[in-house]
Amino acid sequence: MSTCTEIPAAVPATHGERPTAAPAVPRSAVRHSALEDVLGILTGTFAASLGLFLLKSSGAVTGGTAGLALLVSYSVALPFGVIFFAVNLPFFALAVWKKGWNFALRTGAAIALVSVMASLHPAALGTLHIDPVYGVLGGNLLAGVGLLILFRHQSSLGGFNIMALLLQEKLGWRAGYVQMVLDVAIVLVSLALVPPLMVLLSAAGATLLNLVLALNHRPGRYLGM
Repeated sequence: MSTCTEIPAAVPATHGERPTAAPAVPRSAVRHSALEDVLGILTGTFAASLGLFLLKSSGAVTGGTAGLALLVSYSVALPFGVIFFAVNLPFFALAVWKKGWNFALRTGAAIALVSVMASLHPAALGTLHIDPVYGVLGGNLLAGVGLLILFRHQSSLGGFNIMALLLQEKLGWRAGYVQMVLDVAIVLVSLALVPPLMVLLSAAGATLLNLVLALNHRPGRYLGM
């Protein structure tokens, strides 16, 4: 992928002054190709779904619709992928309304892929018994990287992702910080089903996930579309 940079033209000098160069023009944004978008969404959904698998294997929770789906999966005898897909359905309409069909369809595809991959990981890796600290921190780190990739390919995993992106675009609030507040609130609600120590660990994990987004997904920093 290449970008073209315009060479600044010299500003004519007035009498007695030396000529100066005009300010450099920022590099123009380069759109992702269709193949790059497909590979990016596949990579992002794989990383996010693997992170959610680690979280579920460690008995932890997280924020957003993924956190809601994890909480429901602990008390309802349904596969996580089915619950995750169902929880996100209401947010699809919000994506269409506020972000347009392109973003909504990409988000719908990402949600469907995570729902499918959520069933593939247990089949490939079996039942895991992992250290909770490793599962929570590693799972949230993977989920955060996956979401970052999806955001940069005009997609998301629905739910709070959409709300956070909208608030960043409309009000300039960083998506990572907005989602951090919402996610920690969901984690605290999980006190009804999850031991307090695991809730505290899960809150730390949710903070880590959103720090990944806040530090790497900032307006004007990434120009690819």
